[in-house]
Formats: sequence, structure tokens, C-alpha cells
Amino acid sequence: MTSNLTPNNTDDLGLNSSSLSTIIGEYSQWRADLIVTLDEYAVWLEETESLDAIQELRLYDIKEMLKKDQLVMAFLAEFSRGKTETINALFFSDFNQRLLPSEPGRTTMCPTEIFWDDREEPCIKLLPIETRKSDDSLTYLKTAPGIWHKIRLDISSPTAMKETLRQLVQKRLVDLETAKQLGFWNEEDPSMRRLLAEKGSVEIPLWRHALINYPHPLLKNGLVVIDTPGLNTMGAEPELTLSIIPNAHAVLFLTATDTGITKSDMQIWAEYVQKRAAHKLVVLNKIDILWDGLESDAEVEALIQKQIQNTARELGLDARNIFAMSAQKALVAKIRKDAVLLKRSGIAKLENALATQMVDTKHEIVGRAVITECSNLMRSSRKLAQMRCNNIKNQLLELRELQNRNRDSSKDILAKVVADRKRYEASMLTFNQGSEKIKRLGDKLLRHLSIGYLDTNLEQTKRDMGDSWTTVGLNRNIREVTRLATILAEDIKIESYTIKKHADDLYHLFWSKHGFDRTEAHELNMDNFIHNMLALEQITNDFCTDPTNIMIEKRFLIRKFFLGLGAQIQMIFEQAHTDCNKWLNDVIGELKAQINLHKKALDKRAESLMESHSSADKLIMNLELSEKEYTKMQHQSNQLDAILLKLMRSAKFSAEKTKDDATNIQANSFKVETSNFSKTVILPNAPFIGGNPLAANL
Repeated sequence: MTSNLTPNNTDDLGLNSSSLSTIIGEYSQWRADLIVTLDEYAVWLEETESLDAIQELRLYDIKEMLKKDQLVMAFLAEFSRGKTETINALFFSDFNQRLLPSEPGRTTMCPTEIFWDDREEPCIKLLPIETRKSDDSLTYLKTAPGIWHKIRLDISSPTAMKETLRQLVQKRLVDLETAKQLGFWNEEDPSMRRLLAEKGSVEIPLWRHALINYPHPLLKNGLVVIDTPGLNTMGAEPELTLSIIPNAHAVLFLTATDTGITKSDMQIWAEYVQKRAAHKLVVLNKIDILWDGLESDAEVEALIQKQIQNTARELGLDARNIFAMSAQKALVAKIRKDAVLLKRSGIAKLENALATQMVDTKHEIVGRAVITECSNLMRSSRKLAQMRCNNIKNQLLELRELQNRNRDSSKDILAKVVADRKRYEASMLTFNQGSEKIKRLGDKLLRHLSIGYLDTNLEQTKRDMGDSWTTVGLNRNIREVTRLATILAEDIKIESYTIKKHADDLYHLFWSKHGFDRTEAHELNMDNFIHNMLALEQITNDFCTDPTNIMIEKRFLIRKFFLGLGAQIQMIFEQAHTDCNKWLNDVIGELKAQINLHKKALDKRAESLMESHSSADKLIMNLELSEKEYTKMQHQSNQLDAILLKLMRSAKFSAEKTKDDATNIQANSFKVETSNFSKTVILPNAPFIGGNPLAANL
């Protein structure tokens, strides 16, 4: 019996070749090509004996980041807006069924991340709701596998899969006190009050968070889908709004034709999407309710356009960012291979917008970070390769000059080599003293960003909060933490100027006395650190000034929000520590490499000249060896240029991809809406799968 989970081949109808699948596939191939280029560079470094420990670690980190790179898409909506059905229609229709439970009465109750990690078997992991009583963040809990309830996914059985995934909609009844302890009681929710009056209990989710590891082609290419629950459940998990949603590469906010923009819709939009999401689209779902057969197609289209304009006006958004569709009809059309129904469902326009916006964003972020880092490494290697060529060329000139002179005049050449060596040794004494001073200053600089310093400040903030846990106290204390962090950043920048001055003096010494290239150390940039801290302060202010968060019942939520802030601040400090440490390694790193190369050249030059001075046969042999070495180094330089050219072509592809798609967007009258980035925390990798930031320090 053929499994219903086997993907369909519906290319004949054009149903399975969406731009979303195609462009994500192209992006995945672009990453793979970059990794191949980096592997070629690593081989070149090994063959030329140029690979040092820092370069090796950086290349490894960059390749790991590319391998684990994710395209994160988050879906937000109030209950019964068709959010989960939209996910099924966009990604999982090729298995002839709903992967996620979305039929009436079956609503996702806990935040769910869907991804593929080949280090583990297909499974669903469920975090018990009771873990909300602890102070542990979701990020931390993802690193504690023993806490999660794991169920293996039988991907060969549609029935078993469907039954297992029903866990996502499970609920339980608890008393009022337990609901308050877990942060789920909302006095203003009429359905909660009604259930409490009828049964003396409150309905809450059975699970706090779900992770679905599933080997779908799009997920294998790095797509991560985040399905969030409705307003009440989402509001109970501040980590969603502090970390997961702001770091998504695309956020889809769903409304429904049959309900219009409700009060709770507006609350989700205002609190979680409008100011927090860097890249967002709005879906007006369930347009099929207008297909009642009483109006013509033109009249239905007019009604849809009117709904779009009304939605745009209420959300304060450009109408071109709103996509009217029927997720249910799109899913049916894909399963039944009905091209006419698929076109009418409107899903194609949404897929095109998602593909261009999300992938272009990633091209820009990853391309800029990876290619800038790698091109700097390669250009540094290129400079060293040029130095090698120049050194061996000078050695050849000296040997030829020695060949053409008599024995007495050749002593002048040897004397010049001895003088160069003495001048180098004198400079090295100055370099070693300066390098040691830079190291001491660097160690002092890094201590400012130590976890011990941060823990002390956060613990003091926690003590200041005491037992009150009010929005006023939270806002006041986070402002103080931000103030201290800003002062800290300024102190670090001042200390970095001193380090840069010492480094520049060393660079000057070697270009003035030894003919090195004129170079200056790069300045340390703390802008991201300051931006991220100010962004958290703004997010906290938004949270604290929200009237719904000033009630006494929100004490639990305020505490959770503070703990979430602590986790975010720790990530910001860790990233700043990594950036500063990288800067310190770089500040005279290039000079160290050039000095090592210069020393080897001096040693080889002196040895070759001494041998050649004493023996005509040795002179001829050294000339031949030097000529071969020069040819070899020219070939190696050409190899590196070819690798660098491949990297630049990747960068050009990324830039042209963004430019071309922007042109296509404009041609299709689609406009990308961006948010206020001052409220977005910029971290290199959001901690989705496994809870740990990826290895790359870009």
C-alpha cells in the first residue's frame, strides 16, 4: 500500500512548483556553493602553509553557520482565523492531508516550531505547561531534553501522524489559583469567566511549547515555521515577543473575512506585529465565504478589494501588503490538483511575496556577513601572497646581482642583508612590548563584558524589584540597566581607542622601516550593543505602558517578562564579548602574519646568499630553486584570485537577486513594508532549534 505521506508530483498542473519552493531551493544551493568556495580557500591555506588557528576556527564557524542557517517564518493570529490551515496549504499539501490539526474545534494551543534536524529522528517534543512555574526560559529548557515529552513520528502512516499531532490542541481544566500561577487567567475574557462560573475551572493548554522535527524538503532546506497560539496563550509567553517573533525573517498576520478586524486582532497587531516584526505581511483569509453563487466574479472581486482597503485602513498599512485568499480552498485545490480552484484561492500571490521578501532578507543578511568576513580573510591572504612573491622576486634579483659581481663587491649585498636583519630584530623588541601591552589592555576591556559583571547587575535589579513585580518597577529598573550598559559601551570604546593607537604605532613602525603596506587597525564598533540594549528598553516601555499589563493579575507575566529580558541581555553581552574578542585578535593579527612572513624571508634570503657567496654551483642551484618558487607562488596567487572571484560572484548574485526581485515586486505593484527597527534586537542568529545561538561570530 502506498503511503499518503509520499509527496505528489503535480508539476504537470503547475501546482507544486510554487515560487516559494523554487526560491528557497535556490537559496539553499547558494549557501552550498558558498561552502564549496570556503572549502577551496581552506585547501589553499593548507597547501601554502598559511592556515593559522584563528583562521581555521573562523572558517569552521562560518561553514557551520551556513549549514545550519534557517529561514524563519512566524504566523500570528487570534483563534479561528485559519492560521494553521494556511501553514498546511503553504507547506504541507503535497502529502494529501492536513499535517497540522486545523479542522473546526481543533486549534493549536501552544507555540509550535516545525523544522528538520537530521541529527535526530522525526518526532514531536512537548514541553509540559507546569514548567511555567520555574524561572527557566524556553531557550534554556530547549537544552534540557529530559524535561520534554518526546513522541516518535511514524512518517509512513498518515493516520498515526495525524493522531500524534493532535497533541498540539490538547487542553486541560485547572482551578482558578493554578490558572493564575501559570499566567493564564484573564479577568476580561468572557469565555474564561463563563467557564469558571459553569464548571468552577479554567481551560489552559496541556503543553507550553512544541517542537516538530519533520523531514519535509522545504524544512530540509532550512525553513522553520512557527505557529503561534491566540492572544491569551501568546501573551502568557513573553519570550515569543522578546525573541522569537522579532527575529523571524517574515511574519504573517492573519485576519478573516467573516470576522473582520476584531478588538483582539487589533491587540495582536499592535502589540506583537506592527512595532516588533521587521518584515510582515497580512493575510485576509476565508474569502471563499463570498463565493455564494449569487454574485458574479466581478462583484466578488469588488467585495474582496473593499475588504482589503478596509483592512489596510484599520491596520494603517499599504493595501499592497494585504493578501486576500482562502487557505482551505488552496489546500483542497493542491490535494485535488485543481488548477482553477488554486488560482481562485489567491495563495500564489502570497507565495510570491513570501519568497521574495523572506529570501531576499536572508540573502542580504547572510551575504553581507559571510562575504564581508570571508573577503577580508582572503584579501589578507592575498596581501601575504603578494609579499611572498615580492620577497622571492627580491631574492632572485640579489642572486642574479651576486652572479654578475666579483667576490669583493658581493660583500656589499651580504652586508645589506645583515643590516636588514639587525633592523628587524630591533623592531621586534618594540613589537613584543607593544603586543604585550595591547594584550593587557584587551583583557581589561573584555572583563567589562563578563557574565559575572552582568549577573551582578541583574541580581541587583531583581532585588530592587522585591516582591512587587509592577510595571513601574520593571520599567525603572530596565532603564537603569540600559543606562549602565550605555556607559559601559562608552568606556569600552575609550579603551579601544587606546588599543588602536598602540596598534597603529606598530603598523607605522613596520611600514616605515621595513616597507610593509601602510595599514591602520580597524576601530571597534559598539553600535549593535547599544542599539540592542536601547531596543530592549523600548520593548519594555511598550509592555509597561500597555494598559492591559498594569492589572494585579499580571504579576506573573511581569516576572516572566523580566526573566525573558535577562536572557536577551545575556545574549547581547555574549555577542558583544565575542565581537570585542574578535576585534582584539584582528587589531594586530594582520601585522603578526606579515612579520612572520618577513622573518622567514629574511632567514631564507640570508641562508641562500651565504651559500651562493661561497660556491658558484650553489649559486646556480639557488637561482633555479628561486625561479621555480617564484613560478609556484605566482600560480598560488592566481588560484587565490580565482577563489576570491568566485566569492565576489556569489556576492554579486546575492545583490542582483535582491535587485531583480525588487524590480519584479515593483512591476507587480507589491511594496515591502518595514517596521521601526529601533524596536528590533539585532542578533546574528536567533535561538530557534536547540535553543543555542549558532556558532558563527559574524
